[in-house]
Amino acid sequence: MALALDFLALLLAQFQKPTLAFLAGGMVLAALGSRLEIPDPIYQFIVLVLLLKIGMGAGMALREAQITDIALPALAAAALGVVIVLLGQVTIGLMPGLRASDSIATAGLFGAVSVSTLAAGMVILEEDGLGYESWVPALYPFMDIPALLCAIVLAQMARARAGGPTGARPRLLRLVIDSLRGGALSALMLGLLLGLLTRPDPVFDTFYEPLFRGLLSLLMLVMGMEAYARLSELRGVAHLYAVYGVLGPLVHGALGFGLGWGLHLLTGFSPGGVVLLAVMAASSSDVSGPPTLRIAVPEANPAVYIGTSTSLGTPIALLSIPLWMTLAEMLLTP
Repeated sequence: MALALDFLALLLAQFQKPTLAFLAGGMVLAALGSRLEIPDPIYQFIVLVLLLKIGMGAGMALREAQITDIALPALAAAALGVVIVLLGQVTIGLMPGLRASDSIATAGLFGAVSVSTLAAGMVILEEDGLGYESWVPALYPFMDIPALLCAIVLAQMARARAGGPTGARPRLLRLVIDSLRGGALSALMLGLLLGLLTRPDPVFDTFYEPLFRGLLSLLMLVMGMEAYARLSELRGVAHLYAVYGVLGPLVHGALGFGLGWGLHLLTGFSPGGVVLLAVMAASSSDVSGPPTLRIAVPEANPAVYIGTSTSLGTPIALLSIPLWMTLAEMLLTP
């Protein structure tokens, strides 16, 4: 009984963090019918700054890290992204009455990574004093790209079974290149290379680091408003997607936490690193995934996979961050 009360106390304490408060505030504003809007160019600027900051921070950490320290977590992140997509396809795709393209796109989005959720997890960890290896955010592309590629391959296999055109090799190669050219991954990889190959420390310390938390709070506000607004898109969608949007982040996050726990036992992976791996696994892509999947799986209904992700998956993933932190504090810290 005492253990359960301690767990609840730690969990409730995590929900008092400002990052989650701004998310909830955005949902409340939208529910009350507020006309508050943040223009799309400002939103794009916020995302760009966050991605460059995360990429540069990870790149600067990689300069000092040993490749042997990163290799196993990177492999684990890639495997985790693929497993989440395959699990989602099996869970949704085998249900009668649902289109294969919709289930594949939804699984692909949930296998990829949300930059906003990752950024929120980093800030909450820092506020709580739970340390992690500085290079852990660099695991983002290792999970994101394999998950999206897995979804693309599954979509082509589904077209082949249906007797439709596939164009497998050239189409797949083009989509891989397009994914790498996408705004999110381009900004992240640019930041990573700048941090790894150059010395951006002065501009990082004076511009990107001071702005990070403030811009993230605005992003959380936007995410909250958009999540509530997109709930209406799920009305015409099978209830299974709503169930998946709620349960998927919890199951995926548990897989990430379990895999991170294994890395902790094998390599000494930090408790904070375990939490961030769980956060990335629980998240669903909000920047790189939607445009990639619109190109790769054009027959899928965006209202299904984006609505499931944005209105349910992202809020659940963000609200689950305290759960992984609480588990880490109880199970992995002395």
